[in-house]
Amino acid sequence: MTRGLLAACVIVLLASCKAPTPRLEPVIVRAAPVIPVKRLDPLFEDLEERTFNFFWDTAEPGTGLVPDRWPKPPFSSIAAIGFALNAYAIGADRGYVTRAEARARVLTTLRFLDQAPQGNDPSETSGYQGFFYHFVNFTTGKRYGNSELSTVDTALLMAGVLFMRGYFDGDHPEEIEIRKLAESLYQRVNWPWAIEHAIDIRMAWSPEGQFGSHDWRGYNEAMLVYVLALGSPSFPVATRTWDAWTSDYYLAWGTLEGQTHLTFGPLFGHQFSAVWIDYRGIKDEFIWPQGIDYFENSRRATLAQRAYAIRNPLDWKGYGPNIWGISACDGPGYMALPYLGQTRQFYSYVARGVGLTEVIDDGTIAPTAAIASLPFAPEVVEPAVRAMHDKYGRHIYGKYGFVDAFNPSFDYDVPVQHGKRVRGVGWVATDYLGIDQGAIISMIENHRSELIWTVMKRDPYVRRGLQRAGFEGGWLTQP
Repeated sequence: MTRGLLAACVIVLLASCKAPTPRLEPVIVRAAPVIPVKRLDPLFEDLEERTFNFFWDTAEPGTGLVPDRWPKPPFSSIAAIGFALNAYAIGADRGYVTRAEARARVLTTLRFLDQAPQGNDPSETSGYQGFFYHFVNFTTGKRYGNSELSTVDTALLMAGVLFMRGYFDGDHPEEIEIRKLAESLYQRVNWPWAIEHAIDIRMAWSPEGQFGSHDWRGYNEAMLVYVLALGSPSFPVATRTWDAWTSDYYLAWGTLEGQTHLTFGPLFGHQFSAVWIDYRGIKDEFIWPQGIDYFENSRRATLAQRAYAIRNPLDWKGYGPNIWGISACDGPGYMALPYLGQTRQFYSYVARGVGLTEVIDDGTIAPTAAIASLPFAPEVVEPAVRAMHDKYGRHIYGKYGFVDAFNPSFDYDVPVQHGKRVRGVGWVATDYLGIDQGAIISMIENHRSELIWTVMKRDPYVRRGLQRAGFEGGWLTQP
């Protein structure tokens, strides 16, 4: 699970599944449409390069594994590796590194993942049934602690893997090997195995407790899980799983801060799937009658968060039209403290958000929440990023761009779990988180050139997954 939603586990008996030999299919390369490259504010130019350097500098040289967070990398995040693969292609396109250098880094990563041991041993493997553990040891790649086997983190990894398959489309022997490895990694993921009893895909599995009690249903970042599971040529799930996934959508549809849309509190839920899939113009059975697509839905979610910050019902410091953005991120710590005559709850790492039925807001702002919405609403994101940089940049903008989060309201002389307190500024994070860095660089580039979207539109498995989910129209009508 991406955001630590692991609940109590129940023990079940599982039938072992032997994966068939992957069927390697040739990549059909067609001329891509010419996408005009947008000129960016120099701040975004600088931010994109700094964020690329995070992945290029911090990856383990011999394995390609990427730390979950830096500068204290206790373990590697499988999802962060998927985002790192995006970054390498972006770096090659932007000229930060050569194509050959990017290719070598990708090949190191995919070779290691392909050879990483799979099985149900609780400590000597990296994954099982083609899935990977959420966190793995930074140097060995084996399961870290009691980390769960995560379906959504594996999906984020596989999306990056498929992007590599499409991006490295040349005749160089290393590019041919990249495509073969990517094909093998994706095809061995046994998506139906992750369905237990019902028809929903489960969030997590562990050797000790087997499947947890939670599954993926309702609108959030796991839309990507279902698209990749439906599109698999080796282990596809039934189309009725999409019907189950969307069956609770009506509970999240409503008007929030003046914006009528399919809601999900933390902004990452509107962004992660859209990193790889361009939802403009394509619609499924649920969104079609609403008169919008999922891209517009994410735009409305972005505008709703900005409107919430302007209204600022909890009177947090700093909130306003250009300082906003609530998502999963670090925070000062779990503690209840007085604020404006009330007792307020503060959090450590948690999925903060603004939703129809629940608001988790302790005054902590995550720069990635705004930046990764750049393609959806550039007219409000660009001034927000500039304002955060101009007002707080001395404390929150560094070697690898923006740190994970900051909180101008947290002005207490107490020990904190993450980050540090800066007098007159509040609390600021000191770590960079891989998945948030990945969303930042990916969405800046999608806004600039549509690089990831363009490559993924040509992927036959992504197209098949969307079509089996019932998506129609737009670019899906093109060959």
